[in-house]
Amino acid sequence: MVKIKTEEEIEIMRQSALIVSRTLGLMAEKIAPGVTPLELDKIAYEYIKDQGAEPGFLGFGGFPNSLCISVNEAVVHGIPGKISFKEGDIVSIDCGAVKNGFYGDHAYSFAIGDVSEEAKNLLKVTKESLYLAIAQTIVGNRIGDIGYAIQHHAEKHGFGVVRELVGHGLGTDMHEDPQVPNYGKRGRGKKIVNGMVLAIEPMINLGTKDILMLDDDWTIVTADRKYSAHFEHDIAVVNGKPDILSSFDYVEDALEKRGLDAMRMGVDILVA
Repeated sequence: MVKIKTEEEIEIMRQSALIVSRTLGLMAEKIAPGVTPLELDKIAYEYIKDQGAEPGFLGFGGFPNSLCISVNEAVVHGIPGKISFKEGDIVSIDCGAVKNGFYGDHAYSFAIGDVSEEAKNLLKVTKESLYLAIAQTIVGNRIGDIGYAIQHHAEKHGFGVVRELVGHGLGTDMHEDPQVPNYGKRGRGKKIVNGMVLAIEPMINLGTKDILMLDDDWTIVTADRKYSAHFEHDIAVVNGKPDILSSFDYVEDALEKRGLDAMRMGVDILVA
């Protein structure tokens, strides 16, 4: 059952989402060749606690850390470890926080140093697909319109769209109804209504759409071991339109201060 949120609850959720946004901004300041995932995880844990919130992932289903850090062929749910990032990696950082009983949950994929042109394009197209999907999150549309926007854009560029992992409703539980697949048909699925809050999160692969789980029972990787990218925003439907509760501004500002490409875009992007 979809849990419709009040205006007050949406504003509480915005605060949780922005804690995650600022945490990801800290990651953008620190992430570089030679840094380890565990170093970032420690920073994130301390920051979230300092905000009067709890890390949303730590202990969730037995997950051992505050961040999911997924490198290269890892799609999602990577467990932070001691192996340093290196030039040419792409890294998805997914973060959750709970404050006042409500979750924030979103993700950003980073290029580490000089990455290949195909990796840059994968990041760009995945981020574009997120905003194209958000633009479909309006009253009168259906969940299938969101999935179609992601699938059409990603497959148009020759990329694989993960089927087994999906976006979701968000609220007092991290995973609520409805499921929000990254593929679908226009006009199908649940109706989008005011008060819905969705975590939309395209997971797009450079090659095959197929995935596997590693022996740690958490990390999901591409079956062909080619790169994967992941971006996620928290979206409320307010007055018939999408209201993005989370923000990439903190990440993008930090990247630009470091002289790095932030790939700024929004729901008004035009894709040929």
